[in-house]
Amino acid sequence: MPTRREFLASTAAAATLASRTVADPRSSGAPMPAPAAGLGRPVVVSSANGIRGVKVAYDRIVRGTDCLDAIIAGVNIQELDADDQSVGVGGLPNADGVVQLDASCMHGPTKRAGSVGALEGIATPSLVAKAVMDYTDHIMLVGEGAKRFALAMGFKEQELLTEKTRQDWLRWKARLNKDDAWLDHDDDVAIKFTTGTINMNAVDARGDISSVTTTSGMAWKIPGRIGDSPVIGAGQYCDNTVGAAGSTGRGEANIKVCGGFLTVEFMRQGLAPEVAVLKTLERLVAMTETRLLRADGRPNFDIQFYALAKDGRYAAGTLYEGAQFAVCDERGARLEKCVHLYPRPSR
Repeated sequence: MPTRREFLASTAAAATLASRTVADPRSSGAPMPAPAAGLGRPVVVSSANGIRGVKVAYDRIVRGTDCLDAIIAGVNIQELDADDQSVGVGGLPNADGVVQLDASCMHGPTKRAGSVGALEGIATPSLVAKAVMDYTDHIMLVGEGAKRFALAMGFKEQELLTEKTRQDWLRWKARLNKDDAWLDHDDDVAIKFTTGTINMNAVDARGDISSVTTTSGMAWKIPGRIGDSPVIGAGQYCDNTVGAAGSTGRGEANIKVCGGFLTVEFMRQGLAPEVAVLKTLERLVAMTETRLLRADGRPNFDIQFYALAKDGRYAAGTLYEGAQFAVCDERGARLEKCVHLYPRPSR
């Protein structure tokens, strides 16, 4: 277990995308051994917004960085990007105009996990989730308790609401009721209703696996709302003997099927990743409330699942045709098409 001083140094480095391990002594920067018989090659899979992050994570993994530290460095890119309104700084706020962040992570080799929910004022919830994993006997901290823990661990508080996101919130608030005291403005600008998230999963040359998911959650949510991202087994799940899986999209739908866990269990049964994500989507549709179904019986929302097997096979699936996901392996970082259940609905 590292000291608190060592942890503070490592989190500061990670926030600037420098390489440093925290939890696993094997991630010392030594060269990775050759893959064992039956194992695959290093692979990193992510939602499409992680196209920059999968390359950062992959490069670190092949240099010997622990796979969880590597993918957290990958998602830190989005968390610290003020122009990305789905996670971290600049994330779209709740109904009160406050940015509340969720994240969770799992480390396959040690079978450990950490999570935070409704965290305010800290830009990198993925690192706070890892600190919960590394320094406590708990798995999830939420709200004010999560913030107090983060500050005690040396994370710096900052304003997460940018001027861009504040203006979006004001537009949304002004249009809630045409008879209220708020004046509508910028009528030509569409109101965003995002559920943007980033999920990233990785396997290294040893066959060790990790997963992380981070989000600012559903835009304009009721304060205190927590989606699937910080829920172990829903927003992400990792089993070092099988693989990892995670999700982006409507968290309320995913929580009811424990989609991360379910996808990994399908792979445990021997299903290929692309089949596993489709079967999880089918289960999700079967559990969708009638009020959320269109006239044709299909959901009126979309959701994506990402799966990575221990041997390096991978896939992503979505309800409706057209989505992409990010992957990086020895062929470099790229976007690939998700498998899907349904064709894209006509407008």
